[in-house]
Amino acid sequence: MTDAPEAPANQPAGYVPPAVWTWEPGNGGQFANINRPISGATHEKALQIGKHPIQLYSLGTPNGVKVTIMLEELLAAGHSGAEYDAWLINIGQGDQFGSGFVAVNPNSKIPAMVDHSVDPVIHLFESGSMMIYLAEKFGAFLPTDPHKRAATLNWLMWQMGSTPFLGGGFGHFYAYAPFKMQYPIDRYAMEVKRQLHVLDTHLATHEYMIGSEYTIADMAIYPWYGAGIRVAYNAREFLGIDDYKNIARWTDQIGEREAVKRGARVNRVFGDPAKQLPERHDASDFDRVVEISPA
Repeated sequence: MTDAPEAPANQPAGYVPPAVWTWEPGNGGQFANINRPISGATHEKALQIGKHPIQLYSLGTPNGVKVTIMLEELLAAGHSGAEYDAWLINIGQGDQFGSGFVAVNPNSKIPAMVDHSVDPVIHLFESGSMMIYLAEKFGAFLPTDPHKRAATLNWLMWQMGSTPFLGGGFGHFYAYAPFKMQYPIDRYAMEVKRQLHVLDTHLATHEYMIGSEYTIADMAIYPWYGAGIRVAYNAREFLGIDDYKNIARWTDQIGEREAVKRGARVNRVFGDPAKQLPERHDASDFDRVVEISPA
């Protein structure tokens, strides 16, 4: 008599991938209510339009903060055409699936932007695309020297390609998955630490990402691998973030910029009320402090 083969130690116990995957609503963990395997709008909702040339529809996550930092840096540098309205898109409530938002960004991810200074208007999605567009529109924060320009775009694309391993990979399995699994946590923690080592090694010999010049590469990387990773997923100790001394120096240096402080507040609806600004329609909005109603 031959013993039956042992069942693999799958999680959950006994799980075997089916021949064809089918969607079971609710199987996505903490964000199951907004995750689905199809694109497109779920409801009709027009986007609001303010008084400024640039209309931003976003949330104060690292991807959103990249763009608001850049807009504030442009304004600080004297580019008045970069004035903008920043409308809150609450992704937890599914605002990104409204018909108006989907018309701008069929991928239904924040941020999305519309430039009304041209006719017809220009729709923009993907934060990296927005940063290149704004840099070229205003001639700022993207070097014209071919070597420096290439280096800037190299690091911008590094951030765009690397961050999904940090957020959707490590962050999901470490903080949001329905239960803890060692294999994916180890896999993505190793990759995140490799990325941090890449960045720390580079910053050992560079003041900013492109030598002494502050660029869109710094603005894109900072919200994720600078300020963000110090607090993200409560994993600072787990990932040994404080061991990366060159990243720490660079993070502190960028974090002291007034435009960065302002940009980090825009569309932020969590954390310290003094650092929140759900919507931004005028520079004077930064003088307001959000009042949080008692529970």
